[in-house]
Amino acid sequence: MILCDRLTKVYNGIPAVDDLCLEIPAGEVFGLLGPNGAGKSTTILMLVGLIRPTSGACSIGGIEVAAHPIEVKRKIGYMPEDVGFYADRTAAENLDYAARFYGLSEAERKRRVGDLLALVGLDGVGTTVGGYSKGVRQRLGLARALVNDPEVVILDEPTANLDPGSTATIERIVADLNREAGMTVLISTHDLAQGQRLAHRIAVMIEGTVAQAGSPHAVFHEPGSRKIAGFVGVQNIIPGRIASRQGGLTTVAAKDRRIISATPSPTDEVFVVIRGEDISLHRREPGYEEAENLFPARVTAIESMAPFVNVTVDCGCDLVALMPARRAEALEIHVGMEVWVSLPAKVVHLVPQNGP
Repeated sequence: MILCDRLTKVYNGIPAVDDLCLEIPAGEVFGLLGPNGAGKSTTILMLVGLIRPTSGACSIGGIEVAAHPIEVKRKIGYMPEDVGFYADRTAAENLDYAARFYGLSEAERKRRVGDLLALVGLDGVGTTVGGYSKGVRQRLGLARALVNDPEVVILDEPTANLDPGSTATIERIVADLNREAGMTVLISTHDLAQGQRLAHRIAVMIEGTVAQAGSPHAVFHEPGSRKIAGFVGVQNIIPGRIASRQGGLTTVAAKDRRIISATPSPTDEVFVVIRGEDISLHRREPGYEEAENLFPARVTAIESMAPFVNVTVDCGCDLVALMPARRAEALEIHVGMEVWVSLPAKVVHLVPQNGP
């Protein structure tokens, strides 16, 4: 449904998007993640026909955007990060005005506007848009993106700077549209948790191109490089060297600790990549634990990440475990405490040090 073929956009000799290739099938929710300046918004502006690529092409439903922008715009709904409205008009008047551009009859517009206002929870609201909160305006922005009953919805940071309640409402509407109507959704977001909650697949853009794409679990737990691991919030990225390979397991020497991984590595110099939530801490050595990595440690720091805490332990190398604050309280975790660390080999991911 969405195709980018070596899509490139250059400004003043500097590529904002560089040779980007992307395929999104019909009916998929696809998350586009990346740091500021990665090229996400530029990619979206090319997809919706607001800027032309320097080279390469993009298409929606088999129609090339640059060659047939009007035809493509009838297939898509677009919601930018900052949605503009007529502040002195009501929500219904703003939607009706947008619907006129698509040639809907008065009866069709009335029905469509009513359905959309009900969908986003704004039916019966007669006040003008100028008095709306940011969350309500974003819901109205989503309704406007749907006014032409599009096959594809493209959302650029739809919940940026919103409160948790407004974010949850917009996410629910998007998920329902995909599940019930089979709508294809491309969502650009800085919210890593949102990408995991909503998307069937995600792509991480770095320096203008897709650095890694796949299921949320694959990207967040098996990042392809140190740079991607850092972006997706991996707490533990530890340099090490392969000590042995045997029976499908790889042992890595990381400072004064040997850590066993189920990840093969073609190189000897690696980064050991472990998400904090995959590390378990125990008050005493567990007799039932089947994890390949089991060793004593000492708590050296505790950082509140409400409702979680990051607990740093020294086990020959520093490891950061992420756990619910209530669990830490139940274990009476404190600095200087002696604990045991358990860590299955399957959650220990390895990436080459000499990679991108």
